[in-house]
Amino acid sequence: MCFVTLFAIFAFATCGGYSGGLRLSVDCVNKTESNLSIDIAFAYPFRLHQVTFEVPTCEGKERQKLALIGDSSSSAEFFVTVAVFAFLYSLAATVVYIFFQNKYRENNRGPLIDFIVTVVFSFLWLVGSSAWAKGLSDVKVATDPKEVLLLMSACKQPSNKCMAVHSPVMSSLNTSVVFGFLNFILWAGNIWFVFKETGWHSSGQRYLSDPMEKHSSSYNQGGYNQDSYGSSSGYSQQASLGPSSDEFGQQPTGPTSFTNQI
Repeated sequence: MCFVTLFAIFAFATCGGYSGGLRLSVDCVNKTESNLSIDIAFAYPFRLHQVTFEVPTCEGKERQKLALIGDSSSSAEFFVTVAVFAFLYSLAATVVYIFFQNKYRENNRGPLIDFIVTVVFSFLWLVGSSAWAKGLSDVKVATDPKEVLLLMSACKQPSNKCMAVHSPVMSSLNTSVVFGFLNFILWAGNIWFVFKETGWHSSGQRYLSDPMEKHSSSYNQGGYNQDSYGSSSGYSQQASLGPSSDEFGQQPTGPTSFTNQI
C-alpha cells in the first residue's frame, strides 16, 4: 500500500503541477516590425484555446492576436482527480491496516468494501491513464512550434523569417502517463490479495473441500466393504471345501468293507 500511495502522489504531481511554454521569433523584412521573442506559456489544466498571444504581421505596426488550438482539460482533470482520491483512499487504508486491524477483520464488510473499491480504482486508473495519454498527444501537437507558426499570417510570406527559439519540455507529462499505468498495474495486482480477505474466497474454499471429503469417505467405505466381502467369501469357500474332502475320503471305505465280507 505504501507504493500505491507514492505512485499516486507522483502521478498527480507531475501532471497537476506542470507549466511550460515555447518561444518563437518573427523576423520581418522591415526590422522595426520584427519580434524575435514571442513567449507562449501554458499550464495545467491545458485549456489551450484560452492561451492567447500577439504576433507581428510585418505590415506596419498592426498586430495579430492568436490562440492555441485544443482543450485537453477534461482528460487532465479526470486523471488528477483519480490520482488524488486514490492517494486519499490508500492513505486511509494504510491507517486502518496498521491501527484497526482487528476491527477490519471482525466481519466481512471491511474486506468486501476494500475489494469493491480496489476494483473500481483499477478501472478508473485504466480509463484515466488512457484518456490522459490521448490528451497529452493532443497537447504536444497543439504546442508544436511548427504548428503554431502555421497560424501566423506573417510566416506565410517567404520574405519573412519565422523560427522556433525553443520548444516546450514535456518530460514531466510523459512521466505522469507512465505513473498512471503503473498505478493501474498496482491496483489491479492488489485485487487478488484483497479478494483473499473476503468471505467469498473462504466460502469458495469450503465449497471445493466438501466434495473432496465426501469422495474420500465414500472411497474408504467402499474399500472396507470389499475387504469384508473378500474375507467372508474366503471363509465360505473354505467351509464348502471341507465336507467335499471328507466325502472323498469316505469313498474307499465302501469297497474295503465289501472285500472283507467276501
